[in-house]
Amino acid sequence: MGELDLETLAIRAGIERSQHGENSEALFLTSSFVFNGATQAAARFASQEPGNIYARFTNPTVTMFQERLAAMEGAERCVATASGMAAIHCCIMGLLSAGDHLITSRSLFGVTVQLCCNILSRFGIETSFVSGTDPEEWRAALRPNTRLFFVETPSNPLMEICDIETLAGIAHEAGVWLAVDNCFCSPALQRPLALGADIVIHSATKYLDGQGRMLGGAVLGSDEIMEKVFLFARTTGPTMSAFNAWVFLKGLETLKIRMDAHSVSALSLAHWLEAQPQVTRVYYPGLPSHPQHQLAMRQQSTGGGVVSFDVKGGRKVAWRVIDATRMISVTANLGDVKSTITHPASTTHGRISPEQRAAAGIGEGLLRVAVGLEAIEDIQVDLARGLKDN
Repeated sequence: MGELDLETLAIRAGIERSQHGENSEALFLTSSFVFNGATQAAARFASQEPGNIYARFTNPTVTMFQERLAAMEGAERCVATASGMAAIHCCIMGLLSAGDHLITSRSLFGVTVQLCCNILSRFGIETSFVSGTDPEEWRAALRPNTRLFFVETPSNPLMEICDIETLAGIAHEAGVWLAVDNCFCSPALQRPLALGADIVIHSATKYLDGQGRMLGGAVLGSDEIMEKVFLFARTTGPTMSAFNAWVFLKGLETLKIRMDAHSVSALSLAHWLEAQPQVTRVYYPGLPSHPQHQLAMRQQSTGGGVVSFDVKGGRKVAWRVIDATRMISVTANLGDVKSTITHPASTTHGRISPEQRAAAGIGEGLLRVAVGLEAIEDIQVDLARGLKDN
């Protein structure tokens, strides 16, 4: 189905009908699968015959999700996991070993920073943090034992844009893989593999679901690379459940129209925020004022659905804006049809050090809004309530 448009792939790719000929994808709720005898069981376990074995690493519903997302990202293979962080963990641990070196951007989701600094370091994997927007810092940070570049673009929460094509060139010249967290854009707005990346990572919890129902993650790339990731996931068991995969399949069907709608409203909100006297800066790739606007518009089809902004008065005023909302959900999740708001310095990035937050540019007056599918006028009214109290 590779020749079909993304909207069609999102609905048709990966479908494997059972003997019942169902139109909607079937949900297979079973922990294991029965073989027709000892010979087939041995062949399945030895990977000499394709087929399902045990739901920790093979399930028809999960396979349909993996094949559909791989078709949408233009990847040879997808490994589905229990969460976005499980996907990042499986990618790094599946590809790197003790003594290896990882280079990543300073502008990262807080838990990813925690993973690099507090967990990977215990297993002998060292991480260097560099500027996401200065490719020369990546080149300068290279070592003989560097194995992986890892980036978020757009980044969480400051919407920094990394030049995927340039970083891929630097990485490949040094024999290094480039992994891109595509959570904020999804394949509906950005396809990193087509820009030279080796690996794409998703928190399916966000836009791939789109309604805040399930946890899930995915790692995508070539068969060769994904086999390493799969073997780690198969052994350690961060499995995506069949039910979650079934829900994500339904989410993918509406991904493109949702992402387009999120983007239209987010751009409108970003322009509105720029006009508010209490707002000192707006971070949104779709705005001409964004420092990497032109790069973003080359890599992405739109600016996406997340807008961050700084307010005068630091944490006190930022919290006042949050507490004044009556409709927007106060939660750290994003990607839902419901708009959400959070204060990154005390939530998503609250567990990293003040020095790390400062290096990443995350101030006390920063707010992040994931723009949902409500009427944009209602979102603006809800935010204005807190802004005008300043």
